[in-house]
Amino acid sequence: MLHTRPRRLTRRQSTIFVVGGVMSGVGKGIATASIGALLKARGCRVTAVKIDPYLNVDPGTLNPIEHGEVFVTKDGLETDQDIGNYERFLDEDLTRANCMTSGSVFKTIIDRERALGYGGRTVEWVPDVPNEVIRRIKLAAKKSGSEITLVEIGGTVGEYQNLLYLEACRMMRLEAPDDVLVVLVSYFPVPGSIGEMKTKPTQYAVRTLNSAGLQPDIVICRAVFPIDEPRKHKLSVGCNVPPEAVIAAPNVSSIYEVPLKFHAEGVTERIIEKLHLQKRPLRISNWINFNRRIKTSTAPVKIGVVGKYFSTGNFVLTDSYLSVLEAIKHAAWHWHLKPEIVWLNSEDFERHPSAVASALKKLDGVLIPGGFGTRGIEGKLCAIKYAREHNLPYLGLCYGMQLATVEVARHLLGWKDANTTEINPKTLHPVIHLMNEQEEKMKDKHYGGTMRLGEYPCILKKGSRTRKLYGKDQIIERHRHRFEANPAYRCELEEAGLVVSGVSPNGVLAEIVEFKDHPFFVASQFHPEFLSRPFRPHPLFLGFLKAAIMKKK
Repeated sequence: MLHTRPRRLTRRQSTIFVVGGVMSGVGKGIATASIGALLKARGCRVTAVKIDPYLNVDPGTLNPIEHGEVFVTKDGLETDQDIGNYERFLDEDLTRANCMTSGSVFKTIIDRERALGYGGRTVEWVPDVPNEVIRRIKLAAKKSGSEITLVEIGGTVGEYQNLLYLEACRMMRLEAPDDVLVVLVSYFPVPGSIGEMKTKPTQYAVRTLNSAGLQPDIVICRAVFPIDEPRKHKLSVGCNVPPEAVIAAPNVSSIYEVPLKFHAEGVTERIIEKLHLQKRPLRISNWINFNRRIKTSTAPVKIGVVGKYFSTGNFVLTDSYLSVLEAIKHAAWHWHLKPEIVWLNSEDFERHPSAVASALKKLDGVLIPGGFGTRGIEGKLCAIKYAREHNLPYLGLCYGMQLATVEVARHLLGWKDANTTEINPKTLHPVIHLMNEQEEKMKDKHYGGTMRLGEYPCILKKGSRTRKLYGKDQIIERHRHRFEANPAYRCELEEAGLVVSGVSPNGVLAEIVEFKDHPFFVASQFHPEFLSRPFRPHPLFLGFLKAAIMKKK
């Protein structure tokens, strides 16, 4: 008599490792987030963890052009941009437990060793580093109360620095083989001179994974086109995976299509089978309706993003402003609009001030995101001045609020030297200055993880535009800054028309400003883009996009 393994009904922990093959940057983060969204739609409690192999303790001090956006969790950890993707797809807030780097792992181990946490024994690369990784994975699962933890390992399986993380996966699988599953997301090139999809690079990636003692359970095939049956069969034979575990993942017009594509390929069925989970009904209508809304949103709206972190050689990279871009899309689709993003380099405006009017007059709205330093600032100030004077809807985020304050001080109050002390510490009108608690940190060069980070409450002014957009008196938003609006200049600025519509509970910190007698001129010290979700666009972005389409009409 044939005995089949019973479906598991207990609350044991399952872990799904997502690793990359051939090359990075092909969508492991979106694949991880999409698998999580589908499992959540099956009624599973899911969380996601990102492992980055670099030695930085966190990405907070990394160059955005090199690394991309820094996403801030509600409890104030500066994390990789993939944490933002996880939050948007899972529609849940993650914490510092959901992100680790080699730097943070090694620092914990060294600090523990210095405190005799290892009882005087020799601390080894293996098993002590993998054990710390495993401890953190289990801690993330415990804190979130999840049944399934998705763990994305940054980079590819062929990178030397990932061996310790693959070893952690191997050790977990050895301990509980039925509770650990490995997904390989690999790139399948189609060389133009050949015109055929090639599987050999992925076969080498699987061999590399095998050399670490691991075998993929699922191979997700990232390519321009869907993988066809002959190549699926070749990959199945060459990589020792069944054909149904070879998942097509062709390019799509929107990342939010990926969960539906994975569903059509039977990804969750394969996961449920391999992990021996109880099969639950799939509730995916929200994703179906959302994608239908995207496809039927055809009225164009043109939004300019004025920044300096997306120009690298001959290429434009938008990862530095990933959450901003997604927040614009969420709000635009809510109003059945098709967003057209125009990337404007503020340094070009500095070199050619006359180009500001010709560039901005073609737009329906302009946004200035967060940033640091002096480069490109005068170009951003030119853009803000144009938006204010020509009734162009404007949304400023973090630095975008600070520079809006500087612009009003210079051109309406006549303080031509008005500035932020970040740029000019000797200005006679420091309308933006360093926060008091930051001064000692700066003197001691404590830069990493020392800004005003994470969630803080804000009280909204009755009758203000912002209060109407939120529909409540108090909000909680995420911050990432060292400088603030100088309260000594608040009265003069408000007399000039720049109203402080949101303040900290003690009334000292200006969190939101808006300009009177303007269709939409709102700027926040916090980062509202971190809280925008596909099914719940952020109120400030909703108001901004609505004003943009009204301007267009």
